[in-house]
Amino acid sequence: MTEFIHLAIRYLPDLFKAALIYTLPLTAISFVIGVIIATITAMIRITHQPERFLAKIIVKILKIIAGFYVWVFRSTPMIVQLFIVFYGLPNAHIDLFSNAWVSAITVFSLNTGAYASESIRAAILSVDTGQKEAAMSLGMSNLQAYWNIILPQAARIAVPPLSNSLISLVKDTSLASVITIVETFYLSQQIAAQNYQILSMYLLVAIVYAVITTILTVGQRHLELYTSRYL
Repeated sequence: MTEFIHLAIRYLPDLFKAALIYTLPLTAISFVIGVIIATITAMIRITHQPERFLAKIIVKILKIIAGFYVWVFRSTPMIVQLFIVFYGLPNAHIDLFSNAWVSAITVFSLNTGAYASESIRAAILSVDTGQKEAAMSLGMSNLQAYWNIILPQAARIAVPPLSNSLISLVKDTSLASVITIVETFYLSQQIAAQNYQILSMYLLVAIVYAVITTILTVGQRHLELYTSRYL
């Protein structure tokens, strides 16, 4: 126990520093991009078929693409996606993804977008359609009705599942170690290889992730209370 405390005092600051420099920025960037992708995907999937023939064809194609995108990323493991993007695409002469950060952000964002799109879609559909009809009867356009009436109400409903997606993403960033990003878990592996304290180092990195996710969980509860303050 004394040895573990000594290791904690020595290495926890470095692990938390790695979390601040690599894990949290990687999570934040990927989550923001992922939510944007998720919102666009959800809007496409719930769009009603327009009457005009050309517009109807375009919407149908977009729906097929959005559905295929969600299916691909929900039906394959994230680690496989990382290997395909980081190791596979550069081999196909797509050199942009030879950068580990670009590959990681791409995969984490698209994966988050696929899962979060279902949460956002369900949240939007849960808002009473009468809200939209009332907004349009007041002269609002379809876009204005969504932006000012539907999406704010859907955002409150989507907060819990999106918060869970964020917490899961923090833990999933540990997979970035397989494509050479020196984030928290990768650093713990490097230290364990030097001091041979494998169990202790993995316990320490577990503590780091537990602290971060606990803070985010507390933040989630406060955000839920804030968004529901008028109910």
